[in-house]
Amino acid sequence: MNPAYIYRTVRFFFVIGVVILSLYAFLYLSKVTYPFIIGLAIAFLINPFVNMMEVKWKIPRALAVLIALILIFAIFAGLITLLVAEIVSGADYLAKVVPQHLDTLIGFIEQFFAGQIIPLYNQLASLFNNLGTGQQDTIMTNIENVGKQFGSTLGDFIQAFFEKIPNILSWFPNAATVLIFSLLATFFISKDWHRLSGIFSRILPSRAKKSGRTVFADLQKALFGFVKAQATLVSLTTVIILAGLLILRVDYAITIALVTGLVDIIPYLGTGLIFVPWIIYEAIGGEMSRAIGLGILYIIVLVQRQIMEPKILSSSIGLDPLATLIALFVGFKLIGFLGLIAGPVTLVLITTLHKAGVFRDIWMFIKGNEEAD
Repeated sequence: MNPAYIYRTVRFFFVIGVVILSLYAFLYLSKVTYPFIIGLAIAFLINPFVNMMEVKWKIPRALAVLIALILIFAIFAGLITLLVAEIVSGADYLAKVVPQHLDTLIGFIEQFFAGQIIPLYNQLASLFNNLGTGQQDTIMTNIENVGKQFGSTLGDFIQAFFEKIPNILSWFPNAATVLIFSLLATFFISKDWHRLSGIFSRILPSRAKKSGRTVFADLQKALFGFVKAQATLVSLTTVIILAGLLILRVDYAITIALVTGLVDIIPYLGTGLIFVPWIIYEAIGGEMSRAIGLGILYIIVLVQRQIMEPKILSSSIGLDPLATLIALFVGFKLIGFLGLIAGPVTLVLITTLHKAGVFRDIWMFIKGNEEAD
């Protein structure tokens, strides 16, 4: 056998082993260092703004980082405060309106039972009485088994729900701890960004530095593009819902549109969490015209999202629309809802590594010296 092919095979499996070990090491370390990974990601995002304050406004870098973090915290706190205020206002309105709709719903259920369930029950009771003793016993046994199974399932669900409550409550102190460490890590990483970059620049070889700069710049551009794309999609959804609710003359249209727009961030489910129960409720309550209007609005939102998402993501991140659509679908099929975010991000990473020539360098390493062949 040609020794060149043996060396290539050895180098190929060496590269595969290094990649697998690196992934396992990253996954293991991320479980114990994720607050600092979050801090690195935040520092990465705010770095252009901090650099601008440091260079153009001549603000000391530590103070610039502090200002950036305060602004981010103020924006999020303001949005949460606005959202809570709108929800409280909407809840006060619902407290006045819901009892009226509840009476309507109860009346509908009473009419349904009186007109449909009771006659059906009488027919079934008549048929049951005409059956033989053995058939009646079989039917009763099956009904008891179904009842026991339903009761057991319901009991297990309630038990599991109450067992998870301590875990949910214990999550809050942990979240606060993670938040504090992440903010501290963000501050120190961003403050010493240039010094840390210099350390890595001295450690890495010149070829790796060149590829690393390209990967870093493309990833930064793609990451900002992804955030911009999601903000654009949510804004479009909010505006469309607001316009539709105003046409339908729905009270508190702004509150509902804002909440539904934020819910649209949830992959795949999105606005359906709000619209589907609402449409069913309006239909049961006899408001068929409003239910139809909401259904049409929901379809418009869905179609808009499916059409615009690949285009906006591709234009913001710089990817082909078909490749973006494939990445969304494959990511969802592999890891579920998170795959709708991980899919495009993985595609961006692969594209960036390709542009930086990383795959070419790996292939040249595996191939070896052509003259030796």
